[in-house]
Amino acid sequence: MGSNVRLRREQQIPLGPHELYFTNLSKQKQKRVMEKNGNNRKLRVCVATCNRADYSKLAPIMFGIKAEPQFFELDVVVLGSHLIDDYGNTYRMIEQDDFDIHTRLHTIVRGEDEAAMVESVGLALVKLPDVLNRLKPDIMIVHGDRFDALALATSAALMNIRILHIEGGEVSGTIDDSIRHAITKLAHYHVCCTRSAEQHLISMCEDHDRILLAGCPSYDKLLSAKNKDYMSIILMWLGEDVKPKDYIIALQHPVTTDIKHSIKMFELTLDALISFNKRTLVLFPNIDAGSKEMVRVMRKKGVEHHPNFRAVKHVPFDQFIQLVAHAGCMIGNSSCGVREVGAFGTPVINLGTRQIGRETGENVLHVRDADTQDKILQALHLQFGKQYPCSKIYGDGNAVPRILKFLKSIDLQEPLQKKFCFPSVKENISQDIDHILETQSALAVDLGGTNLRVAIVSMKGEIVKKYTQLNPKTYEDRIALILKMCVEVASEAVNLNCRILGVGISTGGRVNPREGVVLHSTKLIQEWNTVDLRTPISDVLHLPVWVDNDGNCAALAERKFGQGKGVENFVTLITGTGIGGGIIHQNELIHGSSFCAAELGHIVVSLDGPECLCGSHGCIEAYASGIALQREAKKLHDEDLLLIGGMSVMKEEVVTAAHLIQAAKLGNTKADHIVKTAGKALGLGVVNILHTINPSLVILSGILASHYINTVKDVIHQQALFSVQNVKVVVSELSDPALLGAASMVLDYTTRRIY
Repeated sequence: MGSNVRLRREQQIPLGPHELYFTNLSKQKQKRVMEKNGNNRKLRVCVATCNRADYSKLAPIMFGIKAEPQFFELDVVVLGSHLIDDYGNTYRMIEQDDFDIHTRLHTIVRGEDEAAMVESVGLALVKLPDVLNRLKPDIMIVHGDRFDALALATSAALMNIRILHIEGGEVSGTIDDSIRHAITKLAHYHVCCTRSAEQHLISMCEDHDRILLAGCPSYDKLLSAKNKDYMSIILMWLGEDVKPKDYIIALQHPVTTDIKHSIKMFELTLDALISFNKRTLVLFPNIDAGSKEMVRVMRKKGVEHHPNFRAVKHVPFDQFIQLVAHAGCMIGNSSCGVREVGAFGTPVINLGTRQIGRETGENVLHVRDADTQDKILQALHLQFGKQYPCSKIYGDGNAVPRILKFLKSIDLQEPLQKKFCFPSVKENISQDIDHILETQSALAVDLGGTNLRVAIVSMKGEIVKKYTQLNPKTYEDRIALILKMCVEVASEAVNLNCRILGVGISTGGRVNPREGVVLHSTKLIQEWNTVDLRTPISDVLHLPVWVDNDGNCAALAERKFGQGKGVENFVTLITGTGIGGGIIHQNELIHGSSFCAAELGHIVVSLDGPECLCGSHGCIEAYASGIALQREAKKLHDEDLLLIGGMSVMKEEVVTAAHLIQAAKLGNTKADHIVKTAGKALGLGVVNILHTINPSLVILSGILASHYINTVKDVIHQQALFSVQNVKVVVSELSDPALLGAASMVLDYTTRRIY
């Protein structure tokens, strides 16, 4: 297999949307791979498509192959329901996409029952050998889990043709799982969409060197689709009086392992939709056993003539994705609902067991026992009109470049016979496949009082690249700069071979992390109250977004990357411009009932102490923060009591806390007294924390931590109860806890769910 090829974006490419990715690959690397396969011979690829659903996944790959004729020869074979009038004669959309169809194979035996499915597989097996003998492809690309695809894979395997299987390793339900896994065992190479699917393939003893974790090819198109003109499409399919988010898409297929129940469920679904009384686009079911009976149910209910319904056999994919992107809800049991629709955050109601094993985003509500009309109707009331964060479980928009790179790396001189890996390999061994070499990363954002910083942070806590700008003073300018920087950094991540899993944001103030909203900010960040950060960033980047307070982020950074790793109960205190912190209790971050936990800087240590920015007196922050030390430094300087031998302050220079600390180190007794008083105030706060929470570790973080630690330890030994005096107090070793903590929110969550 080949090594990594770094992708880059071209500024102007006069090609369609799919082709935009394909000129990014290294020409020199491609040449070496072609020479390895002998005489610079092009790779002859046969793509066989059986129905409208698999074509939506295969078309982006076909466009990519077609865009590079110097490396590939493409042959297109069309069979299955593409060629049946009752299912829309969908082969026409392949012709409209300007692909030459080499062979049309009529392989469907009508009857729409179990026997007809078996006979259709047999008919395809009879016809395919002649086609494959004529085409003599180097590799055949097969998608998914349909019975037609099983016939394709069986024919190719028996005729010693290499097979690339798209979307193997997934789990859904019904007979589809068995077919999908059977194709996996026949296939030589695998392109999967999620980390779970990848792990399933490895557990099935597939060679991890022949598995590509690429994402779903359809997402390459989906993630750039929502902002296009859609009103004319809604008008065409649903009528003039329909508004975005005020209609429903219904797509339900028979469940071949329980046809009778699936037909009853479809009947209940139509009854619920009639009662719900919203304009609904109903697509005809696929050609599986039971579909004929489902069409009879549609006609029995008068769906084709009902004023609220539009019943259609087929909608072109480009138009279909616009319809689901702007729908109020999608209902049914199609894999499209649980996979593709998540890219838009459109609410989905998944009925029954057909997709029971699929990974889903939070936009999907499952009604597994859809046995009453009321249950389905209640689900419609719960879901209709909502908007969820965009989900990228199944793709990040860069699948096709990875697949093309994978195809070019195939060595045709390798033995055709498959190798199976017994016993199963250890977890995550395929992360370092040499043809990917992408670093799983987070986009970390730190909103400080002065600077706005955005960084790419790897799974190991390495800051791959960091960008800094001054934090604007107004809300509009700040949001605009955040979006601009995030988009630019996400684009740069492709060139750095980093796969961005999500966005984590660290900001000052009180934050509701569940909603991604800044409730109240510190005085250091103006116009930053009741600000929804999650929605605009998620909408632009199509990535999940997490937001939390900077003190909490520092604690999360220590838990994942620092001295809190493996510690069940600890507290982090940030000593910087202000004083903040975070509490980890029983391995979980504590937010409190109103998201105000760990405001440690506002622990009062003196009733008559200096005034704090919060309006109170005697807070730790009023003594030990950078602002407090700067205030005291200015007082000394105004009284000509700050400077000591070896020090100077220019006329225009601003006096800061650094000058006070320098003076203390050089022997200024007044400056030293102020610094020690600040350390004692911080120490008293830590004592209160020890008596309240009883952590086993206290981590001092920030630029002032090293100046305070010895004083804090002394205060603990003098003032704390004996039972907590031996608590471990350390200075953080992390250089950038805010960014690392923001990244940890992404990395801890996404690696449990997605690739």
